[in-house]
Amino acid sequence: MAKPNDAEVISVPNLLQAKVGGPISQADMHMIEKAEEALKDLRADFGQWLEEEVGKLEAAAKVVKTAGLAGPEGEELFVRAHDLRGLGSTYEFPIVTRLAGSLTKMIDMQEKRDKAPLALALAHVGAIRAALSQNIRNDEDAVASELAGELERQSAAFAEPWKD
Repeated sequence: MAKPNDAEVISVPNLLQAKVGGPISQADMHMIEKAEEALKDLRADFGQWLEEEVGKLEAAAKVVKTAGLAGPEGEELFVRAHDLRGLGSTYEFPIVTRLAGSLTKMIDMQEKRDKAPLALALAHVGAIRAALSQNIRNDEDAVASELAGELERQSAAFAEPWKD
């Protein structure tokens, strides 16, 4: 029986290191540093790229405003929102990822799009545009956080019947 002051040291294997084939070499570290530098150079273009993607979302929203969400127009809005869900954080706008994620959950299936409240979908698009226009990047902004939270609550309430 172990005494109260005895300790057992458990060595946990470094599974990540095993998956990458062992310790990272100096050459690999150099390549990682070069990739990070290249990414820094691209950061200047992030705003323009995100602007283009939000423009595509807004164009899809304009069509949906007339045609509704039920047809291929709704599918296009979903695709654009889905793209932004992935790109927002990459382009240093995690609030866009959060807002687009809420929209995609609301319209990710045809059955949902058939019944989704158009005004709520368009509110998401407007919030995404506002975040980009006002350079609000994350939910540290109190208004952005509250707006994103409310849109998420309403989207979740709408999507509840389709939940697994």
